[in-house]
Amino acid sequence: MGYVYALLAAVLFGANGSITKVTMEAGLSPAQVTQFRLVGTAIIAGLVLLALDRTAFRLPRQQWPVMIVLGVVGVALLQATYAAAVQVLPVGIALLLEYTAVLMVALFAYFILKEQVKTRLWVAIAFVLVGLAVVAQIWASTLDALGVVLAVSAAVCLSVYFLVGEHQVSRTSPLAVSFWTMTIAAVFWSFVSGWWMLSPTIFTAPVDIGGVHGEVLVPMALPLAWNVVLGSFAPFLLSLAALRHLPATAAGIVASSEVIFAFAVAWVWLGEALGPVQIIGASIVLAGIILAQTARASKVVVDADLALDTGPITTITEREDSSR
Repeated sequence: MGYVYALLAAVLFGANGSITKVTMEAGLSPAQVTQFRLVGTAIIAGLVLLALDRTAFRLPRQQWPVMIVLGVVGVALLQATYAAAVQVLPVGIALLLEYTAVLMVALFAYFILKEQVKTRLWVAIAFVLVGLAVVAQIWASTLDALGVVLAVSAAVCLSVYFLVGEHQVSRTSPLAVSFWTMTIAAVFWSFVSGWWMLSPTIFTAPVDIGGVHGEVLVPMALPLAWNVVLGSFAPFLLSLAALRHLPATAAGIVASSEVIFAFAVAWVWLGEALGPVQIIGASIVLAGIILAQTARASKVVVDADLALDTGPITTITEREDSSR
């Protein structure tokens, strides 16, 4: 069941990149989409905590500074940079670049935290660099330069999220971390998202979700609700459920399949197909990400949206590898 939960979370996270792109093409800015996701997920997390653990609403004073950093950089800026990246890059490539955060975390652990890192990390670095060069087709410069910068910025923010979140989740429940960081991120982003310029009629504005299969119009409220509930909160809960059955390494490797699902959904739905050479490059990058995921002696579970996404607080917890 652990593998089923983790795989379902990866499917939902992967599909959400295309959902995010559709809502932005219908008129919402990356900042506004981010604001809706943050507020919606914070509300749902708060309601769940209200029913299950009201003590989580009391945050110790010493945790506030770290939680603010996690909320602003690891959530608010992560969501915004990823959303902006998918505006100008294919969804799968934006997510692929964002997931290089796994590599960044391993490097930080080795050089800064002085953790023991397996030698496979250096193989992973080579895989990721070669694979990204092929995906980007640097000899032809087919990718938007600003989009690449935004996606790499999302990777940096995601790295901060992994490292700081790993510290925080050991002191309180993942759901409590989710509520507080989402709330902090929503408050921070409310000053720059331009929500005050939106008319209530935005929820009834028509959105074409047909993609390459012809026009299918629905109210904006429908893709926004998907973005919050099925693109953020539901996969987060599934990833939590997976951790009750799987060791950290196994859950992290399954989570990396999000990249594959993002490519697949964007191809079938939005027509964002990759050429044969780019598919090979993406496969090489994914192999490098999986190797990097298993390189740290202290395992970290990585479940991210980068439609993180793009996504909500993902589960980051230390657990002894069952193989040790």
